[in-house]
This record gives sequence, C-alpha cells and structure tokens, in this order.
Amino acid sequence: MEEIKIVKEPIKKEELVEVARGQFGDLVKAVVDVEQGIMAVGGQMHADEEVMLMEQEGSKRENTWGINLYPQKSGEEMIEFDSIINLKPSFGNRSRGVDNPEIKEKIRNIVEKLVSQ
Repeated sequence: MEEIKIVKEPIKKEELVEVARGQFGDLVKAVVDVEQGIMAVGGQMHADEEVMLMEQEGSKRENTWGINLYPQKSGEEMIEFDSIINLKPSFGNRSRGVDNPEIKEKIRNIVEKLVSQ
C-alpha cells in the first residue's frame, strides 16, 4: 500500500504514474488545500488525505477539495473534480464536484504548479 505524501514542491508526472499503477491503474486520488497551495496524494480514500492535511498542515475543511488526477492525460483532462469529501452544504457545495468556478480555477492552478513534466 502506498503511503500518503504531502506535496509542497513540484512532483514529476512519472512519479504520479507510478502511484497510479500501484493503486487504481490510471488515477491518483488527491486532496488540494486551496488556501495553502499544497496537496496530498497516494491515499486509498480522499478522506484519509484530507485528515492528514488537517493534522499535519493545519488545513481547514472549507479549503480542502478532493480530486482525481490522471497523470497520463494533460490539461483539463488530467483533473476530475469528484469526491465525497466535496459534499459541504455548510460551505455552499452541494455536490461531489466543485461548484464554485473560482475554487475550481485555484485547484487547477495549484495542480499545474505542483505537477511537473
């Protein structure tokens, strides 16, 4: 079982491909903290990654968003906004996706910054 890694510095796509192979085949679950500009990768469940960000990095629930990364794809196709942890009615998000376009854009920018070729 892969261990969860907190990503603060760019990680190579090849490394994510290896994580994906060891778990779900073509995808890596990730949780992005849009306030701190960091993410956790490699967990079996988004919830585990979210807890690690909260415990180790002081992340707040309203700033953490679950995504799936497809490291062998690029651009818009690389990120899938779908996670049970995104259900946050008290913060205005009522779906498994990310309803707020500004938050989506922040997530895209953070992933672009942290995932290098």
